[in-house]
Amino acid sequence: MRLLFTLLCLFSVGLTSPAMAQENNQPTPAEAEPKTDPEFIPAWGPRVEGEIFEYSTGGETYQGYLARNVNDETPRPAVLVVHEWWGLDEYARARADQLAALGFVALAVDMYGGGQVATHPDQAGEFSSQVMQDWPAARARFEAAMAQLRQHPAVADTGMAAIGYCFGGGVVMNMALSGMPLEAVISFHGAPTQAASARGEFEGVVQIHNGGADSLVARDDLSAMARALEAQGANVKVINYPQALHGFTNPDADALAEEFDLPLGYNAAADASSWQAALLLLDKTLNQ
Repeated sequence: MRLLFTLLCLFSVGLTSPAMAQENNQPTPAEAEPKTDPEFIPAWGPRVEGEIFEYSTGGETYQGYLARNVNDETPRPAVLVVHEWWGLDEYARARADQLAALGFVALAVDMYGGGQVATHPDQAGEFSSQVMQDWPAARARFEAAMAQLRQHPAVADTGMAAIGYCFGGGVVMNMALSGMPLEAVISFHGAPTQAASARGEFEGVVQIHNGGADSLVARDDLSAMARALEAQGANVKVINYPQALHGFTNPDADALAEEFDLPLGYNAAADASSWQAALLLLDKTLNQ
């Protein structure tokens, strides 16, 4: 696919150019004029930079995190990332950075306001419950982030996608239920609670990645969510990963499980497999 092909080409250039220069015994421009500036970064590779991205709704200001490749001057498709119940932390930012390195403009949204981050499960549960119990306000926050993102000069005038983790997975699934204009919605170990108070037609693709050993996600609720999404017109695919616990994509899940006695666990195989499937879907829906 075009995105993956471009990355392979860039990788090949990086590997072959030095070898060709040695074989021809000709000094390269870098050899002829050595770069002593420690800030020098080759222009051909991705250079991801992140910045605070503010948007407002309902009299409140929200502080998202925008990541993009500043070496790329061509407008690119946008992907919104919705954080776990802990809030917009380093994990959500890291996922945005990964997407930016692969050719997307990624916005990790702030669903709690003011960039709040929970430090204890009780606080995280309180924050996430407040959002899901007032779905019109939650949708307004997401819509405000989308509207502001569309105005950014680095964002292409094409479709958008959204991915979410845990609480965020539930948010993006409900965004699809409510008919948000997204080409693709991807949930990783998302909570399948149906919170959307008003339903709307959804013509995009919904990909749900679920841990087969996740005790925090009821299979009946997950099946009900999939059926509800299909009823709204979505193309739904549910992928279960045997032995994977809740939070299987987050490398910090094991430490959090031990600290707070939670049924969480990182699973490297499920993380890699789900991420690859998500990238293929994003490439198919946004780059073609």
